[in-house]
Amino acid sequence: MRRNTLVVALSLALLPVAAWGQQQDTSSAQAATPAQAAPAAPAAPLTTQQDVYCSGMMTTASVSRSTKIISGEQSLYKISFYEGDYVYINRGADKGVKVGDIFSVMRPVDNWTGIPWFLSQDRLMHEMGQMWEDEGRLKVIDVRPKVSVAQIMNGTCNFMQRGDVVEPFVEREVPEFKSEAGFDRLAAPSGKKKGRVVVTKGYGIASGTNDIVYVNLGSKQGVKAGDYLRIYRYQDNEDSNVWQTPNMGTDVEGYGSGPAFSPKQLPREILGEGIVLRAMPNAATVLVTLSLREIYDGDHCEIE
Repeated sequence: MRRNTLVVALSLALLPVAAWGQQQDTSSAQAATPAQAAPAAPAAPLTTQQDVYCSGMMTTASVSRSTKIISGEQSLYKISFYEGDYVYINRGADKGVKVGDIFSVMRPVDNWTGIPWFLSQDRLMHEMGQMWEDEGRLKVIDVRPKVSVAQIMNGTCNFMQRGDVVEPFVEREVPEFKSEAGFDRLAAPSGKKKGRVVVTKGYGIASGTNDIVYVNLGSKQGVKAGDYLRIYRYQDNEDSNVWQTPNMGTDVEGYGSGPAFSPKQLPREILGEGIVLRAMPNAATVLVTLSLREIYDGDHCEIE
C-alpha cells in the first residue's frame, strides 16, 4: 500500500516538470518555424472542367459525323453506356488511331417541344445553328485495323449510346469567374453588343445560377470565352408567346393608381449575369453565374 502511494505521489510531482518540458519543446519548434503568411483573401470561384466540357454548343459550322460509337460490351441487352464501360468506335489503325488517344463524344439535339417560347425564337435558333450536347470523353485502350476499343473516362456528362458522334479531343479554354461583389442590379446599359437568351441547354425554357444558356452573340459579334454578359428584361410583354395580362406592370387597376407610363420609360429589370464558356460564329455558350430570379428564353443580354 505504501509503495503504491509513493508511486502516485512521485507521478503527481513530475507532472509540472513534464508540462514545462512540453512548453519548452513547443516554444523551440515555434521559434524554428518561419512566420506564416497571412491568409489570402477569398478568391472568386473557379470555372470547373465539368462546366466547360459538358456545356455543349450551338453552331453553324460543319461537324464531321464520320466517326461514331458503333457498339460496346454487353450490347446484346444494353443500349446505354456509362463511366468505365468499354465501347467500340468505327475508327482504327487505318485512320491513325493509337492506344492512349482521347476522343470527345457529342450528340446533336433537336427541339422536341416544337413550341416557340417567343415570336422570333425559331428564326434565331436557325441562325445560331445545330445544338450539340457534350456526352463525355473516351480513352482508346486497344486498336484493331478498322475498329478501336475505348473506355468511357471519369467525369462523363451523360450516358452514351450507339450513333453518338466521336471527335479527337481538343482542349478548351477554362475562363475564371469574377467576384460577385460588384454586381449592380441597377446598372446602366453598357453600350456594347446586345442579344437574346434564345434557348436553354436541352431546349429548356427557364434557367438560373449554374445553368447553361445559348445566346445569339458569337465570335462574329466580337464575343469570346471569358466575356461576361448582363441578363435583363423590359417591363412589358414584348414578343412572348406565353399569355399574360397585357401591360400588367403599368396599367392594371385596383391596387392603386398612378400616371400612365410607357414600359420603355421604366428601368429595365436586371436578372443576373453569366460568363461565356465557348463562342461559335453566331452563338455563345453561357454559364449563368448569378441570377436574382428565373431567366426565361427571350430575355435580353448585353456584353458588360
